[in-house]
Amino acid sequence: MESGKENLELNRNLYPIIDFYSSGFLKVSDLHSIYWEQSGNPIGHPVVFLHGGPGGGTSPNNRRFFDPDFYRIILFDQRGAGKSTPHACLEENTTWDLIDDIEKLREHLKIPEWQVFGGSWGSTLALAYSQSHPDKVTGLVLRGIFLLRKKEIDWFYEGGASAIYPDAWEPFRDLIPENERGCFVDAYSKRLNSDDLETQYAAARAWTKWEMMTAHLLPNEENIKKGDDDKFSLAFARIENHYFLNKGFFPSDSYLLDNVDKIRHINTTIVQGRYDVCCPMMSAWDIHKVWPEADFKVVSDAGHSANEPGIAEELVIANEKLKNLIKNGP
Repeated sequence: MESGKENLELNRNLYPIIDFYSSGFLKVSDLHSIYWEQSGNPIGHPVVFLHGGPGGGTSPNNRRFFDPDFYRIILFDQRGAGKSTPHACLEENTTWDLIDDIEKLREHLKIPEWQVFGGSWGSTLALAYSQSHPDKVTGLVLRGIFLLRKKEIDWFYEGGASAIYPDAWEPFRDLIPENERGCFVDAYSKRLNSDDLETQYAAARAWTKWEMMTAHLLPNEENIKKGDDDKFSLAFARIENHYFLNKGFFPSDSYLLDNVDKIRHINTTIVQGRYDVCCPMMSAWDIHKVWPEADFKVVSDAGHSANEPGIAEELVIANEKLKNLIKNGP
């Protein structure tokens, strides 16, 4: 199951940087407007990119996983994230709101059905969306599986991962007084929603840096610097914390695993870094066991980030395989 070197005829490199050909804002509620953009082939096969976080927003590099001659590539910033407005807003911001937004965007762009691509929180949202609208999904590519279960939140935010990254954990821990360390998600929620903006920013920086310092197998300074950007950090930390505090707004801890039957027929590839600390492999393994029909690729020398070489390669290959299925049939 560790990723091999098969299918040598498939492209395995990121595609060149391209610009978008159209963009706009879609008003999805009285309060929220989401930013969207399209790149690649305007009459190509549509694929929607679901970013991580929640709260992470999109970046131009996200377009590079897809063949721009074949795919019509749709990126959008989820509620409160990136260029979407209002920034870092938690009102009317739940998983089910985001699923409705994806459908509103699909209808707005007059797309009958599309491929769905998501990593980390994007994998959570991709699973939830496809389980809600299986008839609208032509294929799935999932990376760094996150099922938003209590044991996953506890591992990363309540001290489990500190065994591997004690140097990164201590600044995250030390922002919180000892008498509030029984639940870091609660303690950070209090500060991220403080009336004092500087208190919010300090908590947001600490929360974001913890994640950015652990997202790569080998430290990535450019990624870590995102924790110094107060605007990015505030949306990233506030929205993540809000979703984690509310258990993803799912009716049960095992909701996504329990509903795999609804999407079992969809051609799917799961790409997982063996040493992913943010979204440890236990979740990808759990979904693999209940969904053996999906291709399961473990990258033996990678952590969490989609930008790590082995993960990026497998993601491109997964899109190439789906492209060939669409072009040539099964």
